[in-house]
Amino acid sequence: MTESHFPYLRLRRTRSAGFIRNMVQENTLSAADFIWPLFVCDGSNKTDPIASMPGVSRHSIDQIVVQAKMAHQLGIPAIALFPKTPDSLKTADGREAVNDKNLVCEAVRAVKAACPDIGIVCDVALDPYTDHGHDGVLGDKGEILNDASVEILVEQARTLADAGCDIIAPSDMMDGRVLAIRDMLEASGYENVMIMSYAAKYASAFYGPFRDAVGAGRKLGGDGKKTYQMDPANSDEALREVGADIAEGADMVMVKPGMPYLDIIRRVTDSFNIPCFAYQVSGEYAMLNAAAEKGWLDREAVMHESLLAFKRAGAAGILTYFAAEMAEKLAR
Repeated sequence: MTESHFPYLRLRRTRSAGFIRNMVQENTLSAADFIWPLFVCDGSNKTDPIASMPGVSRHSIDQIVVQAKMAHQLGIPAIALFPKTPDSLKTADGREAVNDKNLVCEAVRAVKAACPDIGIVCDVALDPYTDHGHDGVLGDKGEILNDASVEILVEQARTLADAGCDIIAPSDMMDGRVLAIRDMLEASGYENVMIMSYAAKYASAFYGPFRDAVGAGRKLGGDGKKTYQMDPANSDEALREVGADIAEGADMVMVKPGMPYLDIIRRVTDSFNIPCFAYQVSGEYAMLNAAAEKGWLDREAVMHESLLAFKRAGAAGILTYFAAEMAEKLAR
């Protein structure tokens, strides 16, 4: 059977009116697609705006609870928590990461007590806790030590699971950390705690505002994080990373950043039968905001279009700082 040609084939027919456009739309957005990243800071009744991320703030734990309740009311199924650790608690080995009373652990307990039905995703990496800003510990020559870092990351994951975290999200990109965390969770009675692996996390220039938000990564020097985060030039390598993390026990995987790596999301989705999430990172958020503030872009339109692009690429869900705003608009 051959395909019809003009005039029998007029593709504009199914674009001619709103009702038919809605009926044939291939991808849609809903609040259920979003995970809302939130930043935790010390203090009480505190909201601290982040200059490089207009509209985003750090919140003390009591205010994180307010944000979590709002997310739940909007139909957002999960939040992701990231700490702004006081500089006085940062050390070379990031030991505050395994303190069961650190900001994230206390926030998890507070949110679960006030809003037990919302899912909580917790980042596993040492960069918010180290005085050098790397995701792992350093050797004598300044190199990032893979196996020694994994040992600490496992204890960090244990601490978060003890606090009540639903999804452990290792973002450190150390080799073998997913297997080590999965082994620990199984042995510790946390067999239902999920792992969302930052499987394809690139050494990207789009992370700057996030590093401002958590106060990390400004003293990296040299190669920065290029010895463990992926080269932006590589695509096949991402599939190797994803395949390894699935084999080690990841329940879900993530591609980070988002829009510059839509091709990676599509390749992962096509290659593996596993939920793939996208992280629309701080630089993407800041870039769209800045253009909208200048009047160069329609904020609501580009917010919706950028998020829809992740669904079109195959993402099961999206971590985005637009989550609450977009959920409100979708509910209209």
